[in-house]
Amino acid sequence: MAEILGLGCTHWPTLCGHNETLTGVFKRVLEAPNVDPKVKDPANWPSELLAELGNDNGLSAANRCGERFGNDFRAIRKILDDFNPDFVLVWGDDQYENFKEDIVPPFCVLGYDPEFDLQPWYNGNGGKPNRWDEPGDWKLRLKGHREAAKYLATGLIERGVDLAYAYKPLHHPMAHAFTNTFLYLDWDRRGFPYPAVPFAINCYGRNLIHAKGGFGHLYGPARPADETEDPPSPQPWRCMEVGAAVAEVLAKSPYRVALIASSSWSHCFLSPKNGYLWPDHEGDRLLFDAISRADWDTWRKRSLADMEYSGQHEMLNWMALAGAMEALDKGKPVIQDYMETYILASDKCFLSFPA
Repeated sequence: MAEILGLGCTHWPTLCGHNETLTGVFKRVLEAPNVDPKVKDPANWPSELLAELGNDNGLSAANRCGERFGNDFRAIRKILDDFNPDFVLVWGDDQYENFKEDIVPPFCVLGYDPEFDLQPWYNGNGGKPNRWDEPGDWKLRLKGHREAAKYLATGLIERGVDLAYAYKPLHHPMAHAFTNTFLYLDWDRRGFPYPAVPFAINCYGRNLIHAKGGFGHLYGPARPADETEDPPSPQPWRCMEVGAAVAEVLAKSPYRVALIASSSWSHCFLSPKNGYLWPDHEGDRLLFDAISRADWDTWRKRSLADMEYSGQHEMLNWMALAGAMEALDKGKPVIQDYMETYILASDKCFLSFPA
């Protein structure tokens, strides 16, 4: 009989660095040529933003955040260890890493080899700096679960979900949404023993190619007037439907499975609402209050246009988790942490839906 655990966390890439780098996105937005100069003027900043910057340019806030999130990931890992899953499925986004102009699937399950290594710090020039001070040739050893990926893909296709699947990467071994999730869930470097089945969602949609999954819209030239906009992401309600279908397939499986939504919430650099400088707290609170009381209708009614305006693109990963938890009638989650910020790129949430 299957047992299913639901978890939510972040894969915030800046967290890979030392605490003094955590305000990097805020600084990049201030330097971006396509951001309105009025937004860059401290005279127009909210008092909460100025307070978070303090008198040390945000270093104290960054130090508190680094310690806080380390403890959050330890707590989520403890829940995962106590559950001891046969595999973990992670819903994550691909930011112009594995999927580029050659193919951009709305949904793709990755059935990678039974064992594989990643080198997250390798850059061919001594290695990337990181908070663990690991060298460039350090390897993150992971396990895949191709049989589980095949089982899931088969079940979803039979239910009418026209899912893509892959057994090997295209351009990049694994998008950072997945790599960072495994790095952070092994915060104290005890190893990550659970086989992984990444489940990619095209969260960036219209922004994926033009902005190269990042800051291209803030630094690069505007899209030519005669160039047709790229297709959008899957609709939020469709991500909930797919998440529900995943839960239904796995509920009939022989597996113990942890379903993990991995992303921060509204991203400042994606949200025109606040001039790209700080996240949309109001939009995030709407969804946080709803998920806290298992109000799935509020999540289902959230439009893609609203999510894009709020910079909530990556929360399509959470839409899949919400659909799965609703289908399993999990009820209210246990909230581990919820953090709003003005200078640390995005709001963050950690929670669990017990098995």
